[in-house]
Amino acid sequence: MAISPPSDLVLDVVKAANPTDVEAAQAKLAANKAAFAATSLAENGNGFGAAFDALNSAATQAGLSNANTHTGPTKVPQVYRKFEAMMLQNFVKNMLPSSETLYGKGSAGEIWKGMMAEQLGNTIAKNGGVGIAEKMYQEQVTKMRNTGAINSATNENDKKMALSAVTDFQRKTLAAADDNSDSDTSITNQNTLTSQKA
Repeated sequence: MAISPPSDLVLDVVKAANPTDVEAAQAKLAANKAAFAATSLAENGNGFGAAFDALNSAATQAGLSNANTHTGPTKVPQVYRKFEAMMLQNFVKNMLPSSETLYGKGSAGEIWKGMMAEQLGNTIAKNGGVGIAEKMYQEQVTKMRNTGAINSATNENDKKMALSAVTDFQRKTLAAADDNSDSDTSITNQNTLTSQKA
């Protein structure tokens, strides 16, 4: 006894399905395909950071990049870059859409949105940022020059004074601890003598 199935079972099922359900399923498949492609790019090192780097270098070559116009490259300490990244993270998080379908519902969605904003802020700050770090660093250097605090001898003297103050504090603390232990020992000895006499 032979069974002869229809020529294409899947096609018959799709034809029998509700057209709106078919469109929704196709949209989910397309979204999954895009998410898979993005994950593959990120794993291969061709993700958002690489795309941003390429875009930034292309803009630099076109002479369009620097919104922060400064003369000559300045070495900005990492602390200022991290601060700029934190500021940019807050800006980017407020600009991102608040879509439950994009990030998820509830606190998990907020966490994902925050993580995405953090990565965007870090990437933007790492690639030059918007000039917050440079501006803050230049103001700090100017302030130090005006007050004369940029003198390295003064800084070395301040370090020596601070170390000396810490050493004195430690010495006093240890001396106080030794005095307490000596007085505890003498009290214990007096109690022992009193109990032996009784």
